[in-house]
Amino acid sequence: MQYFIGAIVKYADFTGRARRTEYWMFVLFYLIFYVLLAGLDYLLGASWIVNLFALALLLPSLAVGARRLHDTGRSGWWQLLNFIPVIGWIVLLIFMVQDSAETNVYGANPKALA
Repeated sequence: MQYFIGAIVKYADFTGRARRTEYWMFVLFYLIFYVLLAGLDYLLGASWIVNLFALALLLPSLAVGARRLHDTGRSGWWQLLNFIPVIGWIVLLIFMVQDSAETNVYGANPKALA
């Protein structure tokens, strides 16, 4: 949960690097909360709760994704691959699961700092 809150605290920080653990724990908690709120939306017959949640976490999601790509030595602009159906998100998934690159233009390796 600390990774999820940490990503929200750094909601507009597109600089630096994010380890795999930070990124995937954020994704896990995002999905858990999304499913719970979708269920609540269904029970209440509303659709605005889950939409508000997704909108509120759009910027933190983009920021943690950019920091994760920085950790692999890529620009955050690679997230635009999400707009390419199927192939785009598969390529992005491969980028996101790769191990940290050594020191690069985005900073020191976070594994070495831990």
